[in-house]
Amino acid sequence: MWFFRSPTLVYGDDALDYLRELNIHRALIVTDANIEAAGLVQKATERLDSQAALAIFREVEAEPSLATVQRGAAALRAFDPQWIIAIGGGSVIDAAKAMWVLYENPDLDLEALAPMTPIVLRQRARLIAIPTTAGTGSEATWAFVITLPGNPPRKLGSGHPLAVPDYAIVDPNMSRSAPQQLTADSGMDAITQAIEAFFSTWANDYTDGLSLAAARLGLEHLARAVHHPDDLIAREKMANCAAIGGLAYINSMVGLAHAMGHALGAIFHVPHGRAVGLFLPYVLEFYALEPSPTIQQRFVELARFVGLAGDDADQAAKQLIARLRALARAVGQPLTIAALGISESAFYEALDALVDNTMSDTVLFGAPRQPSLAELRRLFVCAFEGTPVTV
Repeated sequence: MWFFRSPTLVYGDDALDYLRELNIHRALIVTDANIEAAGLVQKATERLDSQAALAIFREVEAEPSLATVQRGAAALRAFDPQWIIAIGGGSVIDAAKAMWVLYENPDLDLEALAPMTPIVLRQRARLIAIPTTAGTGSEATWAFVITLPGNPPRKLGSGHPLAVPDYAIVDPNMSRSAPQQLTADSGMDAITQAIEAFFSTWANDYTDGLSLAAARLGLEHLARAVHHPDDLIAREKMANCAAIGGLAYINSMVGLAHAMGHALGAIFHVPHGRAVGLFLPYVLEFYALEPSPTIQQRFVELARFVGLAGDDADQAAKQLIARLRALARAVGQPLTIAALGISESAFYEALDALVDNTMSDTVLFGAPRQPSLAELRRLFVCAFEGTPVTV
């Protein structure tokens, strides 16, 4: 027995107006200082009843920490809201979900949280997610990623099926002011999660169409959204790409590119989308070497759906990987770890930790080809040097 979980999605131009139809009289807004300074919080609050009691938690940082989540949960307990409204990118929405879980389950150890853990939600508040980037798809999922303290720090990928937002309001106007670099980073994340969901060991009839649609939307519209930020059609297509891809991967899973990206991001503070997008072509090269009929057929189906040649798996894989790298170049994304400005000495000093953290990442089980320690180490080296994967 399986489940397909989803929030109620409100999407399209002026989707934000739906806030007027909700009976919101007491809400805590979770955001970050930059989002608030850009006027995006005001866009939401001006659609609420003027008599509504509002508080703002604006302390969420990129790659949010456990300490931030704990402070946010304390703010929720102090204010006791009816609604939590997350306004921001994936970091903000992830943090809001984790805060919500702790708010209603104050004795819970987030590190011990698992999908089958008995928790309660919606006894004190409900959650609205309003994305301001087109990337993680966190608005459509029950997962969250937070950074745990340590030397080196590591990312905790966690979540719970109950923690899916009640509403995801996907309004392309909310991402119009996103900087070019952020649009590129988040867009590569949206594409990566869609493709990884399609290759996942848990991919299924309900997610395959979503994965394919999101991948095609991203490949066709990301460059336009990056280079023409006022193109509302491109913005809307990328917003849909992120949310649809989120629905796909949370009901299947991501895989090796995300596990590697989590490890790199935690140690070297690389933005999530930039990291996973960098690793995706190398991971696909690794998968393509596996003589699995299922993997080979996936390459053919995906390549054909996004308009590439796909007569056989080898040709399909090469075409897809080349398309991803061409898109990365077009939107200014790095193709190697070295291009991130990470020195050779720093990379090799961290390599053991990168491998260890990847192998312990919970999303790794979704990878259709599981790497050995030696293979994973070689994958990281290939990604650093920009050399073809032959393991």
